[in-house]
Amino acid sequence: MEIIAVLKVEEVNHPNLAVQCALLHDVLEDTEVSGQKLKEEFGTEVTNGVKALTKKKGGENSERLRDSLKRIKHQPHEIWMVKLADRISNLQPPPFNWDQIKIKTYWESSTEIYKALKDSSPYLGERLLQKIDNYSNYIK
Repeated sequence: MEIIAVLKVEEVNHPNLAVQCALLHDVLEDTEVSGQKLKEEFGTEVTNGVKALTKKKGGENSERLRDSLKRIKHQPHEIWMVKLADRISNLQPPPFNWDQIKIKTYWESSTEIYKALKDSSPYLGERLLQKIDNYSNYIK
């Protein structure tokens, strides 16, 4: 929904790429769909975007995030926008079982995403900054 909203207020070069990648961004992480199947169904550009948005398995979260942001930054800005929109959607009140360390780490990673990708969309950048500010209320 964040991507649909931004398309109403900002002009982007490839709106269909943004929508398709927003809908498919977790498909490689959370399903048995292969990259090859994704490519057959949606083409190379969408597949490359989804692959960039897919976190690699293993390693520390901070390293995985840096790797993901590096790969995203080699993609069109529409992919950057999907990452911003995804974090906006995910910055809800933290689950009850998260401790303060996990909450603070999530806030810090959100700030890192904002700093790395905000230039792709003033609208989404501002939305994410507001969510980050609100989320800071959960840090004690």
